[in-house]
Amino acid sequence: MQLSTLWFLLLGFLLVGYAILDGFDLGAGILHLFVARNDEERRTVLNSIGPVWDGNEVWLITAGGALFAAFPTVYGTVLSGFYLAIMLLLASLILRAISIEYRSKETFGWWRGAWDVGFAVGSTLAALLFGVALGNLLRGLPIDADGVYRGGLIGLLNPFALEVGFFTLGIAALQGASWLVLKSEGALQARARKAQVVALVVVVLAWVAATIVARAGAPRVFDNFGNLLAWAGPLLTANVLIYLAFAIRSHQDRRAFFFSSLSVVGFAATAGTALYPNLLPAVEKARSLTVDNAHSSDLTLTVMLAVALIGMPIVLAYTAFIYWKFKGKVKLGDESY
Repeated sequence: MQLSTLWFLLLGFLLVGYAILDGFDLGAGILHLFVARNDEERRTVLNSIGPVWDGNEVWLITAGGALFAAFPTVYGTVLSGFYLAIMLLLASLILRAISIEYRSKETFGWWRGAWDVGFAVGSTLAALLFGVALGNLLRGLPIDADGVYRGGLIGLLNPFALEVGFFTLGIAALQGASWLVLKSEGALQARARKAQVVALVVVVLAWVAATIVARAGAPRVFDNFGNLLAWAGPLLTANVLIYLAFAIRSHQDRRAFFFSSLSVVGFAATAGTALYPNLLPAVEKARSLTVDNAHSSDLTLTVMLAVALIGMPIVLAYTAFIYWKFKGKVKLGDESY
């Protein structure tokens, strides 16, 4: 396997890790105003993600660093061409972060209510923007001969990209609901169970809708699916969603969260199959930035691979320890959010 292809897979691994881990705390924010009805319940939602949410976002930062080092041309094109969209994404992530941290600094109802709205809006906007970005990648971008994006923010808001954005909203909400079912009790847990069902229906319908819209708006998505092996991702995902529905129905909460997370892997595998070998596909295919024409030197990729092989096990072990340490239902205390 080529080093550049290996780094395509490693970058995908980092992004999938982010989608699974930060997916549920974005989802908790999306559902915050719907499943939590009083101050105690909203504190429970915040404290369900409190010990882990900032660590989850490190996966996105690591993925950005890996993209910069392994595929610098792609990194430069994305950050320069999507400047306004990235600033909007960062603003949404900052809004949700300060909402989590500032909410409990005062006891006034209006104060906490305002930060609750900020937490929900920031989480929802971030999940939507991630999906819109993915949709535009799958569709192809107007890139010139110099590898520069030639389009504005409005051009990114096409029907297919927006449909993928709603799709990722549904996935995040499903992850968030499954996490809240695990971490809460009583009325909050009962509402989270209902949100699970609604989110699962939204995910299935949005997946079907995105596939239909892609036929006209992003036909290149299907280019790689002439190979039977390429269907492994969609078939895995379809089966996982069926198992997830049964787990939700039988209140097998841990299994439901596992299958929800596994569905993210399946969707990511499907998207990766549609993209490869492109990293930043262009409307004119000859101008696409691929694993072959946009990677760093083999020496750089080799050194980075050695660092990754040493560092990733440490990160995974630390992450596993944190989740084990804070396992179980949320119990509010004086030190809680």
